[in-house]
Amino acid sequence: MRIKYNAPVILTFTFISLAVLLLSQYVIPWLTPQWFTVPGRPGFHPSSPQSWVTIFTFVIGHDGWDHFLGNFAMILLIGPILEEHYGSIPLLIMMMITAVVTGLLNTFLFSTGLLGASGIVFMMILMASFTNFDRGEIPLTFILIVVIYLGQEIFNAFAEDSISQFAHLVGGLCGSLFGFIRHRSTVLPAKSKHPIDPSDIIV
Repeated sequence: MRIKYNAPVILTFTFISLAVLLLSQYVIPWLTPQWFTVPGRPGFHPSSPQSWVTIFTFVIGHDGWDHFLGNFAMILLIGPILEEHYGSIPLLIMMMITAVVTGLLNTFLFSTGLLGASGIVFMMILMASFTNFDRGEIPLTFILIVVIYLGQEIFNAFAEDSISQFAHLVGGLCGSLFGFIRHRSTVLPAKSKHPIDPSDIIV
């Protein structure tokens, strides 16, 4: 028996995030605040390459082990299923789009910085509910996920804590959009109204 690198995008994302956390916690304390945290509106400088880099990299940074483990427990559970279902490259693109959209909106709308993969987690949660869509049907599980997770985040948005419900909501909305688009593109076309000619069948 051998260990299989079964989900390259998810596993690579996990190991890079783990390496950044270890370096930030024990070797280079300024690494995460400077390169893996997207700044809020006052700290974002359009002329600075570093500000634009963090638009992508903030999902890799985490402020501690609880933050990291909370996110990657879900990512390692759901991510490999999505990577197998959608493919590695499409999933990577969707993760990057979610990061960029969340990072840009946070920069333009809020004055506080943002880091962590919480938006990616909520994107995956919503996308996972689309994997069992049938044509013309909406699974009850999808409705319950939307009500429970997004409803909870909207409610928690009024609480004063250090958790960015905004990132969760944006990630969830991105996941819903990606899941809907990918689902529509993979639904089989309607059956032809014309009967099949037996002579066309090759045995």
